[in-house]
Amino acid sequence: MSNSGHIHLGGFVIAGATTHSHAAWRHPRTDPNFLTGGYYQHLGRTLERGLFDFLFLADNFAIPRRYGNGIDEALRRGTQSAASLDPRLVLALIAGATEHLGLVATTSVTYHTPFDVARTYASLDHLSGGRAGWNVVTSFAQAEAQNHGFEDHVEHERRYDRAEEFLEVAYGLWDSWDEDALVQDKEGGVFADPDKIHTLDHEGEFFSARGPLPIPRSPQRRPVIFQAGSSSRGRDYAARWAEAIFEIDPTSAGRKAYYDDVKSRASNFGRNPEDVKILPAFVTFVGETEAIAREKQELHNSLADPISGLITLSNHTDHDFSQYPLDEPVGHIQVPGIQGMAELIGRLSGKDGLTLRDIGQKYAEGVLLPQFVGTAADVADQIVEAVDNGEADGWMVSQGHTPGGFEEFVQLVVPELQRRGRYRTEYDGTTLRDNLGLGAPKDAPAPRLVA
Repeated sequence: MSNSGHIHLGGFVIAGATTHSHAAWRHPRTDPNFLTGGYYQHLGRTLERGLFDFLFLADNFAIPRRYGNGIDEALRRGTQSAASLDPRLVLALIAGATEHLGLVATTSVTYHTPFDVARTYASLDHLSGGRAGWNVVTSFAQAEAQNHGFEDHVEHERRYDRAEEFLEVAYGLWDSWDEDALVQDKEGGVFADPDKIHTLDHEGEFFSARGPLPIPRSPQRRPVIFQAGSSSRGRDYAARWAEAIFEIDPTSAGRKAYYDDVKSRASNFGRNPEDVKILPAFVTFVGETEAIAREKQELHNSLADPISGLITLSNHTDHDFSQYPLDEPVGHIQVPGIQGMAELIGRLSGKDGLTLRDIGQKYAEGVLLPQFVGTAADVADQIVEAVDNGEADGWMVSQGHTPGGFEEFVQLVVPELQRRGRYRTEYDGTTLRDNLGLGAPKDAPAPRLVA
């Protein structure tokens, strides 16, 4: 079959005990060895066997403390970010255990410098043979700021102002070596051509960077840029920079509206909307029969704890939800953290009449990700329908237990998608950019929008 037009799949994981499912670490089939290298190498090989485009590792810089102003319950209940490793080091380990799988890590532009990040991802791109991706985040919690020596987190709009300049500098550093600058002429004694290596001499509002980067141009020139903007400013940022966008919305209508909006914003920046892949996420429960799959879902959801979910919701929005009654609807709340998530909570509470306890339960079951449940054919139906409905270019796959959930997906759902001609039967190329169908990166980012 032709590999053009297939559905893209990424595996979404945090390098810790809890990703989206807060029940996962309690699940009897979850491997508890999340602090070992073999755990992640096995996961990488599993996804590569399933011909996934990439493994995506999210990250956070602090144990959640916003809910009730303390960390004890987050640690006791094992919430998201209660314990996790540096994802960039994990990906370097996986790179040696895989040959084709894209390797995407989250790194904050608020608590790093452009030079540090550009160097890290150029190194990963070389070491993996062109499989690196960077998920750009501005971070969202005061606790993260305090771990880096600041009392308060940078205000939302200023975070994005800084983020704009951050990527402009990083792009300049990645392009500081021409493609043929590294000569290595042993007989002539010329290692590199200095005329093809350029200083940056950037002096801006937030950063100064002389350059050049001391790393020759990497196989992809620069990593594939991932982003997850959900506020209006965040969506503009994603539309300007991102080549792949992670999104959370449990409703078909919400996903469709987001897809249309961000693709339109990309056009406003003069970009081809096809160069921006939008990938919402789901948690899957698949079985040989629907009854088996439903039983798996019920077991998983029974292990989810509403307070656990509210701890993570408070962390994501940087807002203390312990101050509200558990058995009343939430409504719309202004938050300093992930504003799009707060808007989604208000929308669900208003539309479905969900109480705060209900929201906490759903957050614990999977951070509001939809659950795709049934046989391989049932799950494939839902994956394909959303793509054909203009809600997605592909999906981020999350799981209720690891690594078994991914193993079941690869064993059951992937062959069903292939049988329908909707999924690759081999990798399209050697780089992540090839496999996402992105083509060569542009020489310069789209210009900033002028208000």
